[in-house]
Amino acid sequence: MNYEKIVTLYDNMQHAEAARRNLEEAGFSPGEISTIHSKTLTLGADKLNEPGLWRRLFGRDIQSYEAIVYGRAVENGGVVLTVRVPETEVAKATSILNAHESVDLRKRAMQQGLISNTSMPAAAPPPPVATMAAGRTFPDEEVLRLAEEQFDVGKRVIRDGTTRIRRFVTETPVEAQVNLHEEHTKVIHRATTDPSFVRDVDWTEKTIEVAEMIEEPVVTKSVHIAEEIVIRKEATDTVKTVRDKVRRQQVEVEKLPNELSTAKKR
Repeated sequence: MNYEKIVTLYDNMQHAEAARRNLEEAGFSPGEISTIHSKTLTLGADKLNEPGLWRRLFGRDIQSYEAIVYGRAVENGGVVLTVRVPETEVAKATSILNAHESVDLRKRAMQQGLISNTSMPAAAPPPPVATMAAGRTFPDEEVLRLAEEQFDVGKRVIRDGTTRIRRFVTETPVEAQVNLHEEHTKVIHRATTDPSFVRDVDWTEKTIEVAEMIEEPVVTKSVHIAEEIVIRKEATDTVKTVRDKVRRQQVEVEKLPNELSTAKKR
């Protein structure tokens, strides 16, 4: 089965992701779909506009104005979506890709003054926006894909612990000294020999009551605020260096001598 790679340019990630989802819903393999954007191409603007960069990514020759359109779009948040599909599914995939506001390269190039209407051959009709094939894969060909990891550091909030503040009551023994006054009745028997008292003898019954007073301690307690405990959160920012390794697949081409030719030289 023959395959073609379709390359499509979008002005933002939302359109590219919508196209990706529709491709997958239509049955195209997610492994055959990839996106190229500013996070995957950490290059300067001058490098993004080089045709050689896009030739290596697409596997085919492209015009210089196409490279500039790609580079400017990616620099401004655009996304290049590529998908490898069977030759019989090109029309289906192209229809899906074009339905999500894909960029017409030639029209964009004319808007940016990179080409003019007169610079394009009149007899060559413009291809569909999303059918820039990057070459076909034939049955006798083998494709060796080179993957590269990207290093992105995000953040998440985790629970680092809990600080518990508990208010409780303690009792401390206290004491104080106080002077207490007491008044008691004291009965004194006293002998008398005065004869005049005999004439004044009162033979009636009589009761005398004398109130006795004592002081006892009375404890009162008053409450006042000794101090306040203020509880608040304080935020601090720290810079932490995250180190890891990213893998990148590379290819090495080595020409091995023919064993038969080597034997003849001996």
